[in-house]
Amino acid sequence: MPVHNFDLPAGRIEYVSIDSRALRDNMLGDPATRTVAVYLPPGYDDGDTDYPLFVDLAGFTGSGLKRLSWQSFGESVPQRLDRLVADGRMGPVIGAFPDCFTSLGGNQYINSAAMGRWEDFLLDETLPRLEESFRVRKGAANRAVFGKSSGGYGAIVQGLRHGDRWGGVACHSGDIGFELVYFRDMPATLDVLARHDGDPQRFLDHLREARKIGGGEFHALMLLAMSATYDPDPGSPMGIRLPVDPHTCERVDERWDNWLRHDPLCMVDRAECRDSLRALRALFIDCGFRDQYVLHYGARAFVRKLEAAGIEYRYEEFDDNHSGIDYRLDVSLPFLYGAIAG
Repeated sequence: MPVHNFDLPAGRIEYVSIDSRALRDNMLGDPATRTVAVYLPPGYDDGDTDYPLFVDLAGFTGSGLKRLSWQSFGESVPQRLDRLVADGRMGPVIGAFPDCFTSLGGNQYINSAAMGRWEDFLLDETLPRLEESFRVRKGAANRAVFGKSSGGYGAIVQGLRHGDRWGGVACHSGDIGFELVYFRDMPATLDVLARHDGDPQRFLDHLREARKIGGGEFHALMLLAMSATYDPDPGSPMGIRLPVDPHTCERVDERWDNWLRHDPLCMVDRAECRDSLRALRALFIDCGFRDQYVLHYGARAFVRKLEAAGIEYRYEEFDDNHSGIDYRLDVSLPFLYGAIAG
């Protein structure tokens, strides 16, 4: 049984509100004003020390605000940071927890005509606001971004595209290898939509009236969100269109190619993305070798390409699946801190 952390966070939490230009006019109708929770470590108010900045990207169906919550037989991220500092495994940091939840259940943290320009929100609006409002050490070398699942995907894409804006990246069980991760769920998604005349909007209307979302419905919702992220269609409700024929489930190559442009396993083949990763001080990747979304296969293929390109990284596999793996932060956070502030 995991040990429960009974200590309350020793620092304090502040909330900043960002009226985002990048998120205005998104096709979901989601609010453009977003909250970022900021954890200020113990001692912040007693001096004038500047701190490294660690940004936590939540997984699908999550929010940065949830990362602050009490956990049974576990701990919140602020509690974890306090414990790692108290144990001498890392120094204090300022933690940022943006609320990036959407009406489709989650976020991949990239720019999308349907979901909003989330990449721009993080880089061009959130980071400057945090540096203006708090004693954050300025400059890319003093920042790290980390996340799990969709948050891990968002973190690794930041490394692939914006290595000049971050010192370190940690990707825990991130979405890598779209052929295996997503395409196998296409037939089941079409079966769910068939109960609603194959109409994604009717399916979403059904979910809004339901008391809870079933497992099959959840995975269908997730694929609709991915469609609106990777290949948004301005002419469809919420920008949703699947990359398959709705009758035969045959792949529509042009649409699927749009998805693959965002697959880290394909992105790393581009010279500019490899150069971006080389600009990082630290790159951490891990995945459980019993991951139910088979993400370990994509992670293995990805690090093989890193190895071939001579890009420095740390990769670990562990005996677990995709769920309840926040304990892996005990490995990644000190590693990132050592590279940034060590």
